Amino acid sequence: MTQTRLAQQFEFIAEVDRLKQVHRMTSPIGLERRENSAEHSWHVILMAITLAEHTNHPIDLLKVVKMLAIHDLVEIDAGDTFHYAKSADTDLAAKEEQAAERIFSLLPPEQKQEFMTLWREFESRESAESKFAHCVDRIAAFFLNVGNNGGTWIQHSIAYETVVERNQHAAEGSTTIWEQSIELINQHFQQAETSRS
Repeated sequence: MTQTRLAQQFEFIAEVDRLKQVHRMTSPIGLERRENSAEHSWHVILMAITLAEHTNHPIDLLKVVKMLAIHDLVEIDAGDTFHYAKSADTDLAAKEEQAAERIFSLLPPEQKQEFMTLWREFESRESAESKFAHCVDRIAAFFLNVGNNGGTWIQHSIAYETVVERNQHAAEGSTTIWEQSIELINQHFQQAETSRS
């Protein structure tokens, strides 16, 4: 029994290594190459640990860390969809649900259930933990874009209003972090406007 269980867990661990092959639109600060989704997951986990004192409501930080560790594993099958293009992919939710089912089914049944529950909780954005997890997940790209002179905002001509509107739900997890993030966004767009004039 233990050997079977461990073999399932090993298979899962080997499979999720493929997240390192999924590339996002953003680039690490100062680099030409695109960030991979595993790097992103590490970054948002560290952000959550570092910024947890700023949540709007008390949270179970371990639960947040677990959510962030698994939240993008579905991209192994579904790929990464650029945040500002998600509304154009009407099948995205179904593709990600199917991916979650396949990937988490590699685990022993109770772990599969735990991971599916955590992933769905993250997606629903209803609990204090999922709201905070979404907050750090959304603002991670801000640091990369600001550090790369606009990054994907410039490359894809994303307007200031769109950046704010598509990310303002971050305030549900932390008003303090969102307000500070707005300052980062404002600084970038003001600098970009100055350099154009």
